[in-house]
Amino acid sequence: MASEILNRESARAIGDDFLPRLNGVAADIEALLDRLLAPHPLEGEVARPRRLLDAMRYSSLGGGKRLRPYLVVETAALFDVPRERALMAGAALECVHCYSLVHDDLPAMDNDALRRGQPTAHKAFDEATAILAGDGLLTYAFDILARSETHPNASVRVALVSALARASGLGGMAGGQMLDLAAEGRFERPVSFDEAAVGTLQAMKTGALLRFACLAGAILGEASEREHAALDRYGSALGRAFQIADDLLDVEGDAAMVGKSTGKDAAAGKATLVGVLGPERAKARLAALVVEAESALAAFGEAATMLKAAARFVAERRA
Repeated sequence: MASEILNRESARAIGDDFLPRLNGVAADIEALLDRLLAPHPLEGEVARPRRLLDAMRYSSLGGGKRLRPYLVVETAALFDVPRERALMAGAALECVHCYSLVHDDLPAMDNDALRRGQPTAHKAFDEATAILAGDGLLTYAFDILARSETHPNASVRVALVSALARASGLGGMAGGQMLDLAAEGRFERPVSFDEAAVGTLQAMKTGALLRFACLAGAILGEASEREHAALDRYGSALGRAFQIADDLLDVEGDAAMVGKSTGKDAAAGKATLVGVLGPERAKARLAALVVEAESALAAFGEAATMLKAAARFVAERRA
């Protein structure tokens, strides 16, 4: 749980209200995903094969901080969007995130056996089932966004679908994963990545979904151009900070606390800013990105307090 991954000093720096709100969103998302991934087929579906459904539920329920849905809920709250709508968009985003973890863990990709302290999907089931579970979660995300429960305005739903598709696909997460594999030398020989190239890779592979989480609130709230731009800046800085913190955990973290194998990035030759800058300069960059993220929210005043806390949480997390 999120409350277990911060020490007391870090918790005080973030604020007393943050973790209860993060955990509250996590509980709501858990309940919503449990309902959405029920065994009965929906209109237009023929049947929901039990093994596939079990693998999808295994991969998306019972774990994770739910930071991405939290960002959707908190950014949407800036515009008084009903919480139920924000949770629907957050659940769709979480489906995409969980699909990406299932596929990233496969032997053909990162070949991980542990995720969130549990066997990865292909270990708990098998590779074919894991692939289909990822496929099912990805496509279901767009089913969720297309529902009137997410927003009564069809143009808003289309904007959400378009933004998530671009964050997830060729020019976003999937494209970033391809760059990551190229950096490892999977195809011919390792590609040399300087700081700028690593930044591009990470903005796509990890940052794109975090940026979408912040923009989703603006889309749901039909924000002004100025408000949209502010949340775009915040989400971009937060995404970069998250990846640096993740890379530092791989170097300095404990596998039991992190819930997955550590020390794999350097062994695989992955391109990371920690590798380019070294740990101390990377930590300085991380601190600067937190300041940048907080500054982007200035226009929202005290209403953005919990989003500022999220930026500090990203930097201080231990898992």
